[in-house]
Formats: sequence, structure tokens, C-alpha cells
Amino acid sequence: MARQLDEQLVGHFPVGRRLRVLDVGMGRGTQALRLARSGHQVTGLERDAERVATARATLAGEPEGIRERVRVVEGDGRDTGVHFLPGSFDVVLCHGVLMYVAEPDPLVAGLARMLAPGGLLSLLVRNGDAPAMRSGLRGDWARALAAFDTPCHADGSGPEVRADRLTNLTATLAGLGAPLHTWYGVRVFTDTAVDGARVAHTLGCPDDLATLLAVEERAGRTDPYRGVASLLHLCGVRG
Repeated sequence: MARQLDEQLVGHFPVGRRLRVLDVGMGRGTQALRLARSGHQVTGLERDAERVATARATLAGEPEGIRERVRVVEGDGRDTGVHFLPGSFDVVLCHGVLMYVAEPDPLVAGLARMLAPGGLLSLLVRNGDAPAMRSGLRGDWARALAAFDTPCHADGSGPEVRADRLTNLTATLAGLGAPLHTWYGVRVFTDTAVDGARVAHTLGCPDDLATLLAVEERAGRTDPYRGVASLLHLCGVRG
């Protein structure tokens, strides 16, 4: 996903431009720090106090120049209008958040309002067109069958979360004046892979990891594979 985002930033903005980035639901700050290290000014919004503390602790270990480029705000992503003025950011990220929101449209509308003209909105969501895929590949036929008729995603490995369909979000973004520019699949083949603690052992060497990433990156931009990815990465542009 980071490679996909970088591709959009490079293709959409002049080389060397320092961007104003809002990361809604920043988690522990991985993406915010990565962009700050690239020279961008990043504001992270996160409601979970533990994750805020982790992000701030990680940020404290960075060089002063990077610390100066990151601002961490504790708050809910649905209240962007309380914290920021409309049009304040060149890039707005909202990764892995919509799946936990019962009514996503107001949140997406708030995110779009934060974009300056020509700004980029990056959403990472559960793919509502493929909720049965993971259970089916694991041989959990009852759960796979039930998944065809629900907008939620549940595979027994964690809490049930809501999924979004590409067609619905495409219509939503168009109606908000930030129409879909491009989209990718994320976790096409690796969604059923062993967890991170075992991946390194299973892959055996960095060359295997590089090949895995190359396959995922190619599949994430290629039909029909991207359409059945566990997650979708959508990029809209404010008109």
C-alpha cells in the first residue's frame, strides 16, 4: 500500500513539493512517520489513547527535523471539522478506519472537505465484493456461504467488521467532488498467509520476500485479481 500511495504522490504533485498531510486514524504512526521522513508536514488524528502514546514515544526518538514535521492530535476521525479548517490539506489518508464505522458517508464527506483543490484522498477499506474469499480459501464453507449475503467481514480470526463495495464508494466520492482517480487491491494472495511472526521463517530469505511483494504489487493493479483482494485502496482527487 505504501508503494501504491507513493506512486500517486509522485504522479499527482510536483517533484519536491512539501505536502500537508492529514492521517485520520493514524494508529501507531507508521505511515505518518514514513511521510515525515520524506519531508512532508503530517498531522495524525487518532482516538485511541494507547496508540497516541505509542506514536508520540516513537516520534520522540526521531531527529528534531522530523519531529517538527509531525503533529499528533487525539480525537475522533468523524470530528475533523472541529479540529481543522476545510481545505487545509493536500493529502488526506484514512486507512483501515471505515470498516469500523457503521455509517461511512458522513466520515468520508468530512475527509473530502479537508482537501484543498486538487488534493488527494487515500482510503483503505475492506472489500465488500470479496467477503467470502478468505473463508472459502480456508475451507470454511459455512462461513463462506453466509458471507455472500452480508456487508460484514468475519473469518473467525477477529471481530466482525463492515466492508465497502467499490461501486458504492465510487458513487460517494463522485458526489463529494473528489471522484475516484484510481484504485488498487491490497492483500490479494497473502490474506490467507501465515502471520507476520512466521512469514520471515517461512519465506526463508529476503529474495523470497521481495518476490512476494512484487507479486502482490502486480496483482493489486491487475484485473481480475485486484477485484478479489481482501482490501481496496481507493484514491480520489478533489476537483
